[in-house]
Amino acid sequence: MSPGPSRRIAVAGAGIGGLTAALCLARAGHEVHIFERAPALREIGAGLQITPNGAAVLERLGLGPALDAASIRAEAVQPMDGRSGRAIARFALDRGAYPYRFLHRAALVDLLSEAARQAGIRITTGRRVTAAEPHAGQLHFEQGAPAAADLIVAADGLRSALRPLVAPGSEAVFTGQVAWRMVIDAPGAAPLARIWMLPGRHVVTYPLPGGRLNMVAVREQPGWAPEGWDHDDDPARLRAVFSDAAPELRALLERVEVVRLWGLFRHPVPERWHSGRLVLLGDAAHPTLPFLAQGANLAVEDGWVLARALEAETDLDAGLDLYAKTRGPRVRRAIAAAEVNARNYHLSGPARWLAHAGLGAIGRLAPDRFTARMAWLHAHDVTRERPAIA
Repeated sequence: MSPGPSRRIAVAGAGIGGLTAALCLARAGHEVHIFERAPALREIGAGLQITPNGAAVLERLGLGPALDAASIRAEAVQPMDGRSGRAIARFALDRGAYPYRFLHRAALVDLLSEAARQAGIRITTGRRVTAAEPHAGQLHFEQGAPAAADLIVAADGLRSALRPLVAPGSEAVFTGQVAWRMVIDAPGAAPLARIWMLPGRHVVTYPLPGGRLNMVAVREQPGWAPEGWDHDDDPARLRAVFSDAAPELRALLERVEVVRLWGLFRHPVPERWHSGRLVLLGDAAHPTLPFLAQGANLAVEDGWVLARALEAETDLDAGLDLYAKTRGPRVRRAIAAAEVNARNYHLSGPARWLAHAGLGAIGRLAPDRFTARMAWLHAHDVTRERPAIA
């Protein structure tokens, strides 16, 4: 396949999705300029999991060795009874074509931004995007002159300023759940993702390089103030929510000194992902709940598929249509699966007992069923769907 026309592309947002998309597009021969609202590139989150489907893209971009240096290779996921502390089952995560990794978000942003700079991508910080003119290819900022581009990629996250221009009226809806995120010192932690399940609540823990442990705790809550979607919270409040948890989990929570609390919201995935020269990517297009470890991985996939679609179709509108049609069914399936996990993690009463018994039986008698059940997600490799970018 011959390469498509080279275009000037402006990417709004230097997060994981924006950086990966920029790198894929630059490798495909486009001139790319990233605009980031923060005064410096940084990622304020904590840990994340790069599953094999996301790793497939990063490996093809030549980032495998850098990822290995910045991450821990996962061995297994271990569902836990959060009240008793009993391990219900153990399912291997190290049997795919690509590694399953744990790392800090900041480490991934660092290696992606370095690769972007080496690819000749301009990164301008301190430019908050406020609006765009999709058909004119103009990107507007809080301060300074607008930027002109043949294509604008909206990778500006869940609270995207550009999403309403493509999908008007798609207001975020509170899911009835809130989450805390934190990192504690935990030298020697096993390379496992543990899911501590309790009625109406759960905690996910996994190690990070440097002897740290990432923790995300979620509980059901009927109301939430939209203006308080992400803020500092008192660790004592978190500990009170899990006061009936197993001693091992309570001991981990006792070591929490700093914690962030945020409300979990859902956007409907739009049928159309682009308008004129403006296209959505990552959380701006399809935010997903944190129950399947796919937010960053789906955004990474988006970047590769967008670049490939523009390579396959010389007409811009046709290329953007191909991108959206390729990605839509997959991200909707992933979002639905995450929502199922949200329910299963929080079961109570007889349903909880039956679910744990079923997981235990699978773990004892057919542990490979877990790998097979997740193959549609983890074993999917978007880099093999069309000829390579580079």
